[in-house]
Amino acid sequence: MTTKTLLLAALLAGVALPASVLAQDFDPNASIRIGSLYEPQNLDNTAGAGQGINEAFNGNVYEALFQLTDAGSVEPKLVESYEASEDGLTYTFTLKDGVTFHSGDALTSADVKYSIERVTAEASKSSRKRSLSTITGIETPDDKTVVITLSARSISLPYNLSYVWIVNDAAADITAAEDGTGPYLLGEWRRGSALALERYEGYWGEAATNGEVIYTYFTDATALNNALLTNAVDVITSVQSPDSLAQFTGNPAFTVTEGASTTKELLAYNDRVAPFDNVKVRKALARATDKARLLNSIWGDYGTLIGSFVPPTDPWYVDLTGVDAYDVESAKALLAEAGYPDGFEFTLDTPDYDPHPIVAQFLQSEYAKIGVKVNINIITANEWYTKIYQEKNFEATLQEHVNHRDIVFYGNPDFYWGYNNPDVVKLVADAESAGSEAEQVEKLTEANKIIAEDAAGNWLYLYPQIVVSAANVTGYPVNGLNSQFFAYDIQKSE
Repeated sequence: MTTKTLLLAALLAGVALPASVLAQDFDPNASIRIGSLYEPQNLDNTAGAGQGINEAFNGNVYEALFQLTDAGSVEPKLVESYEASEDGLTYTFTLKDGVTFHSGDALTSADVKYSIERVTAEASKSSRKRSLSTITGIETPDDKTVVITLSARSISLPYNLSYVWIVNDAAADITAAEDGTGPYLLGEWRRGSALALERYEGYWGEAATNGEVIYTYFTDATALNNALLTNAVDVITSVQSPDSLAQFTGNPAFTVTEGASTTKELLAYNDRVAPFDNVKVRKALARATDKARLLNSIWGDYGTLIGSFVPPTDPWYVDLTGVDAYDVESAKALLAEAGYPDGFEFTLDTPDYDPHPIVAQFLQSEYAKIGVKVNINIITANEWYTKIYQEKNFEATLQEHVNHRDIVFYGNPDFYWGYNNPDVVKLVADAESAGSEAEQVEKLTEANKIIAEDAAGNWLYLYPQIVVSAANVTGYPVNGLNSQFFAYDIQKSE
C-alpha cells in the first residue's frame, strides 16, 4: 500500500496516524535503483572483492563496531560504550543489546573476535590487515564484552575497526553469501548484471526508508548515464566524466551534487626495480607531467590537484602541489643526473576502464617529450589485482585509490609499490602510537612531506565526487568516503 493510499484509508476510517507517517512524502517501500561501474568480484571484503563491495555492503549489509560517517567522523555503531586503559594497551568494548544477524542469531562477543581475526588472518587480503597488527589478544569474558590487548598504543584503533565487518561466527564461505547485522539482507545477485538488497525487517536500529536497493552494473560510463536518462536507474553513485554532466545540469528532472572525494588517480611505480628505485627518475616524471592539463582534459572544471597521496579531508593534509611542479627542462636535467640522458623505456600496466586508458595515453605523450617511451599494457581489474597487488610483477601502473586516511600504506615496505623510506616507516609507526591526536597529525604531516619530496608515486589528481539522481530521489550520501554508499536513508517520492 502506498503512502497516499494509507493516508486516505486512515482519514476515511477516522484513525490517527503517527506524526512520522503523516510527514512522509515518499514511498517507504520504494525500490531504489543504483547505477554503478563497480561490481564486486565477490562478497567478502577480506578476499579481494574490490571497491564495489564497499559501495554495496559497507553499512548496508554489514556493520562494524564503529562507522566512518559520510562527513568523515568515526562514531560507535555496534558498540554501546568503550574505554581504554591509561597506558592505551587495553580496550574494553560493550556491545549493543538486541542486535541480530540476518540468520536470526544474536550478536555476541564471539562474533566480534571471529570477525577481527578474519581480517588479521594470514590468508586475509584486506588492505587494513597491517593496521590491526598491534592486536596481540582478544578476550570475550561474556557475550557483551570484548577486550582487545595491544602490543603498542594504537590511536587509530576505533577508526581501523570501522573497516572490520562483524560477521556471524557460524557463517561459512561468504564470498557468495552473507550474514550481517545491517539494515539490508542480500537478495538476488546476478553476476555481471545486478545485485539486490532487501530491507531486513528484524533490524536492530532505525529501519531503512525504502524497501529494497538494486545495484545495476555497467561496463562503461556512457551506458550508465543513458540508464539514468531513460529512467532505468534512479542514482549514479559517481559520475566518471564531466562531458556527461551537461545532460543533467540545469535539467529539473535531475539533481547534481558535488561532494568531497578521497579517490586519487595515481601513477604508481614499483620502487623496487630500476629505474624507479632512483628518486631522481621519479621526480623527473613528476615534473614532466602537466597535471593541470590532464585534470582539465578529463574533468574540465571539476576535480582537485594534489601534491601527495593525502586529500584535503585528511587531518594531515598540506598543499604540496609546488613540489616537483611541471617543468620539462628540469625533468630532462634530472634524468641526465640519474644516468638516463637519452631517457628509457617502461611498460605501464593500465586497467581497462575509464579514465585509465585515456590517462595512459596522455602520459605516453608527455613522457615522449623527455625521451621516455611508455608501452601501454591494458589489463582487467582481476588481472590488476593478481599481477600488480599480489605478485608485484610490474614496472608502473595506474590505479585509483579510494581509501580515507591511507597514507599509512607508505609506511609499509611490503605494499605493492615497494616504497621503503625508514624515516617514513618510523613516522607512520610513531603516529599510530601517539598519545594525542595533535601528535599523530604532526608526525603524519611530516611523513606526507617526505613522501612528496621522494616522489614515491605520481599523484595525478583527486577525483571529484559527483552524484546524479532523479529529482524525486533524496537522502543519499554525497561524499562517498572509501567508496561506501549508505542506502538506508534514501527516499523516493511518488
